[in-house]
This record gives sequence, structure tokens and C-alpha cells, in this order.
Amino acid sequence: MKGYIQIYTGQGKGKTTAAIGLAIRAAGAGKRVLFLQFMKSNVYHEQPILTSIPNITLQTVGKPFFIIPEGLKDKKELETWGNDVVTFPKGHPPVSYIHLIEKGLNLAKSAISSDNYDVIILDEFCVALLFNLITREQAEELLSLKSPSLELVFTGRGAPDWLIDKADLVTNMQEIKHYYTKGVLARDGIER
Repeated sequence: MKGYIQIYTGQGKGKTTAAIGLAIRAAGAGKRVLFLQFMKSNVYHEQPILTSIPNITLQTVGKPFFIIPEGLKDKKELETWGNDVVTFPKGHPPVSYIHLIEKGLNLAKSAISSDNYDVIILDEFCVALLFNLITREQAEELLSLKSPSLELVFTGRGAPDWLIDKADLVTNMQEIKHYYTKGVLARDGIER
């Protein structure tokens, strides 16, 4: 069976959620799934369930806080996040975070090069690209390793046009309305 390249991107909620649904569906069909989460640590409530499902392997490369370049969020919004977010000067992410992303890239390369998986989901990969934690060249190297039968899925805000051009399926999650604009933070079991 032919495998395709999929992207779930956009400003709206539901990118990871859609990828989780795809992972469960694929596992239910007996497909071997790697769900590799960039920029996330083991603090999300889908993780215990995903690791309990046969045929799904979950790996995370992140810290228990999110990083964003300075200037991306205003001061008021950053205050609502508290210690859950760390800002860095544009072009100068924390070195420890770069090492985590490199670890994730190596895991992705190894998995894509192997015949161990039918579906590989690289969750928040597009955000890592957007923040220049992953270069276009590194991403293109991953694409060059893809076998014709592998289903390769990227999630995250800010998917670049060049990656969208290479994809076979692109879903843009559009935010129409969201309660976070009223100060509602990520809720357990709903957003994390």
C-alpha cells in the first residue's frame, strides 16, 4: 500500500488530536505506529493511553515547559502561562533544547530509515521548524529517507509552504473562536 505525507497545521486547536485519532485507527488496523512528540515532555494525558495501545510506540523529546522566541506572545499572555513557557532571543534557543531536538531528529531518521513502522507521526515538528530549531535541510533529509509505503505525518502550527508543497494531504485547523481569549488555560484531558 502506498504511504503518503500528511500535515495537520494552522492556528486552531486539534492538530495533535487529529494525529492521535489517526494513530489509534492505524493501530486498530494492525499497523505499527511511532508517535514522536517534539517539544513535549511526559505531562500530556494522552500519553499513558497511547503507550498502552498495542502497535503504538510513543517517544517524547521536550521539557516540562514550552519554549517560544521573544516577541511571539505579548507580556500579558506570557504572564498567564507562568512557568509553563520560557522565551528565548530569536535565533538563540537554549542549548539544552537544541540537544533535545537533535535527539528527536536522530530518532526520526532511524525510524524512517527502518522498516519498523507503517505510520510515523512527528508531532509539533512544524513548530520546531517555525522556531528554527530544525532546519529545512534537516527536514528534507527526513523526507528523502521515506519509503514509498510509509505514512509520514507532521503536526504543528506554521508549516512552511515548501513542506506543504511536498505533502499529499494538508489540513489547516482554523480558529474561529477559542475560550483561551477569555483567560482559560489548557485544561487537563481537553488541551493537555
